[in-house]
Amino acid sequence: MLCLTQRGDPQYLACDKDPARITRVVPSAEAGAIRIAGLAPGQYALLVIHDENRNGKLDKMLGMPREGFGFSRNPALRMGPPYYGDVHFAVAGHSHQAVKLKYLL
Repeated sequence: MLCLTQRGDPQYLACDKDPARITRVVPSAEAGAIRIAGLAPGQYALLVIHDENRNGKLDKMLGMPREGFGFSRNPALRMGPPYYGDVHFAVAGHSHQAVKLKYLL
């Protein structure tokens, strides 16, 4: 699952509540390259979840993600989610983001 939003910090983490968000659900076998055409120029943040059990959310155990997740710009992990400044990127014409999923448990 992916969610692309123009919301800033800290609202970007609530991408699912952004009425202007762009979402995709793609089987993992087909997730090598996902194209989103027609984006208006601006600042965006991309959140990706490997929803292994297909329940539509990031499952957690003791507050830690049990499924793979990733963000645009692949920020270093710290305690808690990354700041918007670490994940936002500019779109002006063509843009490319290669997101590496992280698995903690």
